Amino acid sequence: MRTVFGLVALFTLAFNSQFALSQDAKALPRATPESQGVSSEAIGSFVEALDQKVNTMHSVMVVRHGKVIAEAWWQPQTPETPHVLWSLSKSFCSTAVGLAIAEGKLKLDDEVLKFFPDEAPKESSKNLKEMRVRDLLCMSTGHETEPNFRAEPNGNWVKIFLAHPVPHKPGTHFKYNTPATYMQSAIVQKVTGQTVLDYLKPRLFEPLGIDNPRWDASPQGVSIGGYGLFARTEDLAKFGQLYLQKGQWNGKQLIPERWVQQATARQTSNGSNPKSDWDQGYGYQFWRCRNGAFRGDGKDGQFCIVLPKQDTVIAMTADTGDMQGELNVVWDKLLKQLGDKPLPENAEGTKALKELVGSLKVKEKAAK
Repeated sequence: MRTVFGLVALFTLAFNSQFALSQDAKALPRATPESQGVSSEAIGSFVEALDQKVNTMHSVMVVRHGKVIAEAWWQPQTPETPHVLWSLSKSFCSTAVGLAIAEGKLKLDDEVLKFFPDEAPKESSKNLKEMRVRDLLCMSTGHETEPNFRAEPNGNWVKIFLAHPVPHKPGTHFKYNTPATYMQSAIVQKVTGQTVLDYLKPRLFEPLGIDNPRWDASPQGVSIGGYGLFARTEDLAKFGQLYLQKGQWNGKQLIPERWVQQATARQTSNGSNPKSDWDQGYGYQFWRCRNGAFRGDGKDGQFCIVLPKQDTVIAMTADTGDMQGELNVVWDKLLKQLGDKPLPENAEGTKALKELVGSLKVKEKAAK
C-alpha cells in the first residue's frame, strides 16, 4: 500500500509541478536587481521617487536582460488589473499594420482612398488623394486639426475622417492625430476580414501569453486603434521586451526585424527641445525619447519604455497630468543605476524593497 500511495504522491507532485510550469511559462522570468547589475537600494529610491513625485502612480515593472527585477502596484491596483492604455494602444495597432504588410495584404505607400471607395467624398482634394498608409503611421496626414468623431457619435468614422480638410501635403506636417490610427485599424480590417483585436490574437497576444485582451470598437465594429485597449502591466513589459528583442520571442520571429527598426526609428521631426521627450521625433506610432530610448505612451501616464543600450524595458501605469515628470523620474533615478556587471546579493536591501512595495497606495487626487 505504501508503494501505491508513494507512486500516487509522486504522480501528484509531478502533475502539480508541470501545471505550475505551464502557468509560469506565460510570465517573464524573475531575478534580483543585484543579479542584473542594479542595487535594491537604487530600485527603492526609484520607486520612492515615483510615489512622491507622480500623482498618482498605479504600477511599475522593470525588466533587465529579459528578467523582471522590480515590480510594484499601488493598492488597490494588482498584477491582474487590466489597465486602460489610452494612446499606448497605437503602438499595438501599428504592429498589426506591420504584420499585414509582411503578409502582403497592403503596402506602406498604398493610398488611403484605395481601401474606401464607398466612403470617399464625391470630390476628393489633391492632398487627400496623396495621403498614404505611411502618412497615417507617421502622424503626417496633412491635417491641420484632428477629425472630430465625437461630433457624430453614431456616424461613420471613416467617412468623417475622409471628409475632413487636408490643407497640407501629406508627409510634410506633423500633427498628432488619433483618428489616423483608427484608419489604420479600419484598413487592417478591410484587408484581413478581422478586427485588429482578432487579427493580433494568434500573431501577438497568444504567443506573448496575453490573455483575454479587450479593445473597444467604433459604431461600425472596428477596433478603435488609437485607444480602447486594456492590458496588464506585465503585458506591456512583454510587448516592450518583444520590440527590444527585434521581434523575436521564444526563438520565433513574431514581428519582422525590419518593421521593428522602421517603427521605432525617427520617421518624422516633431520639435527641437532637447529637454522634452515629445520633441525627439516620431516613428510608426512609437515616440523617440531622450537617452537613445523609444516608447509607446498614453494619456495620464501609461508608458512602455525601451532602452536598447541598457537592455531594459520599463512599463508604468498611472493617473497623472504630468507625463514628462513621470519620465524624468526614470532618467533621474534609474538610468544611471543600470550597471554593466552583477552586484553582490543584498538580503537587507531586498527586504527593505519588499516592505516599501507592500506599503504603496494610490493617492487621493485633489478636487479640481
